[in-house]
Amino acid sequence: MTTDLKKNFTWYLEHQEELVKQYDGKVLVLVDCRVVGAFDTNEEALRSGIDRFGMGNFIIQRCSTGEKDTTMHFNSRVSFAA
Repeated sequence: MTTDLKKNFTWYLEHQEELVKQYDGKVLVLVDCRVVGAFDTNEEALRSGIDRFGMGNFIIQRCSTGEKDTTMHFNSRVSFAA
């Protein structure tokens, strides 16, 4: 089984508003542009996804409004020199 992970994330973003009405605060397991599970923790969602679909064949996404759970920022103190 293989899945397009980016396609699932894009689907989540496109349906975020309606998903929040049903799953607000839950951690979703997404496969083939559909919700296949809703859990209280990342660990429960990850364990279920691996057991049912195998690593790399699903995404987990906390369901909430706005961008706080869909955007990550990383800071680095790396310096590059030529």
